[in-house]
Amino acid sequence: MNAPFQARAGLRDPFTAFVCDDATADMLRPVAVEHGWSPEKVHKGGLRNAVQSLSVSASPTILFVDLSESADPLNDINALAEVCEPGTVVIASGQVNDVRLYRDLVASGIHDYLLKPFTVDQLRDTFAHAQSILSGPRGEAQADKPHVMAAVIGVRGGVGASTVATSLAWLMGEKAHRSTALLDLDVHFGTGALALDLEPGRGLTDAIENPSRIDGLFIERAMIRANERLSVLSAEAPLHQPLITDGTAFFQLQEEMKNAFESTVLDLPRQMLIQYPHMVHDAHVAVVVSELTLAGTRDTIRVLAWLKANAPQTKVIVAANRVPTGGALEISKKDFEQSIERSVDVMFPEDRKVAAQAAKLGKPMAEIATGKMAAPFTQLSNMVLSHSSEEGAPSEAKSANAKSLVDNLKSMLAKPKDKAA
Repeated sequence: MNAPFQARAGLRDPFTAFVCDDATADMLRPVAVEHGWSPEKVHKGGLRNAVQSLSVSASPTILFVDLSESADPLNDINALAEVCEPGTVVIASGQVNDVRLYRDLVASGIHDYLLKPFTVDQLRDTFAHAQSILSGPRGEAQADKPHVMAAVIGVRGGVGASTVATSLAWLMGEKAHRSTALLDLDVHFGTGALALDLEPGRGLTDAIENPSRIDGLFIERAMIRANERLSVLSAEAPLHQPLITDGTAFFQLQEEMKNAFESTVLDLPRQMLIQYPHMVHDAHVAVVVSELTLAGTRDTIRVLAWLKANAPQTKVIVAANRVPTGGALEISKKDFEQSIERSVDVMFPEDRKVAAQAAKLGKPMAEIATGKMAAPFTQLSNMVLSHSSEEGAPSEAKSANAKSLVDNLKSMLAKPKDKAA
């Protein structure tokens, strides 16, 4: 498991199976022969034997494991993942007829779960689908839907950029009918998986520690599926474990996601702009999220200037989040726009009740919100899709009498705090 994936790839067998009974073995062997695989690769012993064998040998390309004798299938599959090389397509079988177990197993990384007793035709169909994944079936779909990449950047911590990113990714999948990847790059404190009520897994930390493992099969296994069209790559790395990288892993992840999905949403912490400026180079759209505050205004100006200098080809959308629907604003919308020298594209009103409900249900706000609360999310998704198909530099609304940053901030500080837009 500790050896680099590409170094051991050449040692892989195309197929291995670990079964619990003679009937399953007798069904598997002739099907294996049909695919050109050795029938001797069908072993007895089930999942326990699989874990023991793969801990000392390279994983096959396609692995069939029998969970019939497993008391805790989900935990046992996770144990298998610890000794199984990334990129292996895992097919499981068992006797437990439980939809929740099926979903949990698929979310943990297996390709399919066959309920016993299954037929030879079901087995053939499952192997055929596994081989179609290995040969990269998404090329034709991408020809119809060119890849769209959006980077969501919060100008300050706590402005709700992760909430916006999760909702945008969900909308791209659910409403735009695109296979979508959400890549949460806050390695230690990311909330991409948490917001969707998922366990983040080790995929992102494995990628950072071993960039040589990253390929299409790694993406297929490492991504955690939220639903049919949305997959997430997130992490909760231990706080005592600093992850040191030159950014190669992030670049490779972006490249592989372009091939594997029709849309990618990057939840990009602002400090990564400084450390890894190449992260935005391939993004069609950058969604800059701020609040209408003095500090938010200052940092929006700085982030917009950075994007103009480092990613001039990227369209920019400015989103004002958590805008109070009543009461005083720290900075009015008019003063905010005058200071950043462009218009705010999307306004998200504050609604703590909807935010709390979304958190409790483990769903994105865009799925929970209705009426006026839902409209900004739909507007943002439409803008991302339309901007990604346009050419040219971002359109900026310049103020007629542009002021310096210091002058703008001074003028706002001089105004009464209770002035609202």
